[in-house]
Amino acid sequence: MSVINSFILQYGLISVFVLIMIEYACFPLPSEVVLPLCGAIAARNHFGFLTILILSIIAGILGSIFCYTVGNWGGKSIINKIIEICPKAKKGIFASQDYFNKYSSISVCVCRLIPLCRTYISFIAGIAGQNIITFVISSIVGITIWNTSLISIGYIFSESWVRIMSHYNDYKFLVLIIPISIIFIGFVIKSFIHKKHHKIRL
Repeated sequence: MSVINSFILQYGLISVFVLIMIEYACFPLPSEVVLPLCGAIAARNHFGFLTILILSIIAGILGSIFCYTVGNWGGKSIINKIIEICPKAKKGIFASQDYFNKYSSISVCVCRLIPLCRTYISFIAGIAGQNIITFVISSIVGITIWNTSLISIGYIFSESWVRIMSHYNDYKFLVLIIPISIIFIGFVIKSFIHKKHHKIRL
């Protein structure tokens, strides 16, 4: 974490963009640490919250499109190669595949909020040949919810960030559950509105 911290302090907004893009491009960087850290450093250096958020979303989309393109171009052989190089990725890849098969068009949005599945879903969508526009729109929604939640935590608690990170394992579950809860509530509201509208029409 100290390396990431130094990198962001030295290179500013460019480093934030690069780190987030790399994380979404399936490199092993924990977004649960990177995004709040970016928020904390942004607050302490007087960067605007909206600036850092928009930058993070663009970086996330570009990293995701990279993985989508690799999956679309390389097919299942790419997935097999990733599992061969990094066996730990197998669980996340298979979970992403299950979600995609089950929920199709909305799977990309949902998976953006699920640890392990978050980045690998881009490969799966590319392999399946999902429409690129659908992929990008779904990704924007999911990435926006995820990034807003985590960057907000760092931005709000920037003064206490070092102390908070020393208890990372204690609060990690809370960080993960916030964005998942947001999208779940959204789906419940959408379902309720749809049912109400359907009853009115009947």
